[in-house]
Amino acid sequence: MAALLPYLLAPVVGGVIGYITNEVAIRMLFRPHQAKYIMGWHVPFTPGLIPKERERIAGSVGDTISRNLMNSEVFERTLLGDDITLRIAQAIDRYFDSLKHCPEPLRQYLSHFISDDEINALTTSSNEELTRLIQHKLTDEAIGRQIAHVAVDHVMKKMSGFGHQLGDALAEGGIGHGGGIGDAIKRGIGRLFGKSGQDTVSNFIDALATPVEKALAKNINEMLSNNSGQIVGDLITTEVDKLLSRPMSDLVSGKDEQLEHLKASLLKLYRQLVTTQLPRALEAIDVSHMVQARLAEMDVAQLEQLILGVMKRELRAIVWLGALLGTLMGGINVLMF
Repeated sequence: MAALLPYLLAPVVGGVIGYITNEVAIRMLFRPHQAKYIMGWHVPFTPGLIPKERERIAGSVGDTISRNLMNSEVFERTLLGDDITLRIAQAIDRYFDSLKHCPEPLRQYLSHFISDDEINALTTSSNEELTRLIQHKLTDEAIGRQIAHVAVDHVMKKMSGFGHQLGDALAEGGIGHGGGIGDAIKRGIGRLFGKSGQDTVSNFIDALATPVEKALAKNINEMLSNNSGQIVGDLITTEVDKLLSRPMSDLVSGKDEQLEHLKASLLKLYRQLVTTQLPRALEAIDVSHMVQARLAEMDVAQLEQLILGVMKRELRAIVWLGALLGTLMGGINVLMF
């Protein structure tokens, strides 16, 4: 045993030295946290390497993360990947399915997201805006002219068959059977509105229609100007109140095709936002500066715990590797000498 001791001592000592050297070296990365002085003389290697170079390291880490880990290409590839897109589509489907079974009225459902005062303000504002828009359209003089034209045209078409209808009605009512007054009126009206009198009737109706249409249009415009606001406002308010009182399940029932179109539109909007707005958002956020600022403001002890938490196993492996190399070097030394 004594004869083997010189051969064993060198590898053991080498292993211990390698272990201690690497352990001390790793600790010196973080310790001491502050510079040390002896009688005003700065002790070398204090503070540790990472506390001393924290700002430079933080800047390098921030730039590396910004360029390689959190750039727009990486985010876009991840956020637009099939897995994320499928999850979003499934989430939309689940949301729509929950609406199909939701008994809450629309007003109550909206109250989960905005307050009742905001709902009332929104409905009031919408009602007023729609009323103002529709009233403005109805008070346009062209609307009155269109309504008057349609009304007069309808009356003219009715008048074109009035003569024959009146004669038939008189005859069928028993007035003048056998060539009496009814048949005479029927023949007279037939001659007046028949082929021989068509031009005269047409000219008379046309001449009468123009002033009637103008007068009717004027009265319609005046009526709409004075009353459309109240009528339209009451109608819109009533319909909006009915809409807010309807259950969510009723509102989406039978709307599967529309919901599918809405889902496709939402997914398209998501892709557009990621493609067009993500680079701007990352530029505005400035990931590099954010990481650098966060690392710079962290306490040295926190920074040490952060790094050790990520690389504890790797650093421990380095320590044992130093012991192994020390042991090997000690063994080689024994064999050589």
